[in-house]
Amino acid sequence: MSAPEATGEFSRIVDLRQFDQAPTHIAASTAECAALARRFGLVRVEQLEADVACTAEGASVRVTGRVRAHIVQSCAVSAEDLPVTIDEPIAFRFVPSGTPLLATDEEGIEITAEDCDEIAFDQGCFDLGEAVAQSMALAIDPFATGPEADQVRASGLLGAENTSPFAALAALTKKED
Repeated sequence: MSAPEATGEFSRIVDLRQFDQAPTHIAASTAECAALARRFGLVRVEQLEADVACTAEGASVRVTGRVRAHIVQSCAVSAEDLPVTIDEPIAFRFVPSGTPLLATDEEGIEITAEDCDEIAFDQGCFDLGEAVAQSMALAIDPFATGPEADQVRASGLLGAENTSPFAALAALTKKED
C-alpha cells in the first residue's frame, strides 16, 4: 500500500507509520500561497502557517493548534483591496474512512461539536496542509467591507436597501413575479 500523492495546493501528507506526536510547524511557499489565493478567490495570500500538535486517539488523530495567515481580499461593496490578518485556533480529528462519523440513537442522528470537525482519511495517511488551508478559508469573512464601502453607499450607487448580502437574491425574486 503506497501513500496517497499530494493533490492540493498546500499538501502536507502525514503517514501514520512514521507519525510523530511532536508539535509541528507548517508554512506555505510563495507558489502555494498564489495557488491558494486563486482557489479561494482572494487577491493574495501573503502568508499561511500553522503550529499544531497531533495526538493519536486509537486509529484517529486529534489536531489542535493555531492557523495564522495574512491575506488580501476584495471589499464586498467597493472591491477595494482589504488586508486581513487571520489568527484562529484550530481543532479537528482525522478518522479512518468507514468510521461512522455520527452517533445515532433511537430518535435519530445526534451531531456533537466534535462530529462537525472530523476528516476521513485513507491508506494510513492524512493531509494536514489541506485541513489547515480549509481552516484558513473558513475564517475569511465573505462580506468584509473596507473604508471605501461607506463612500460607495453614500454616492447612491447602492441604495440602503441594496447593501445586505441578500439584496441580489431579493432582486431576482422580484423579477420572477
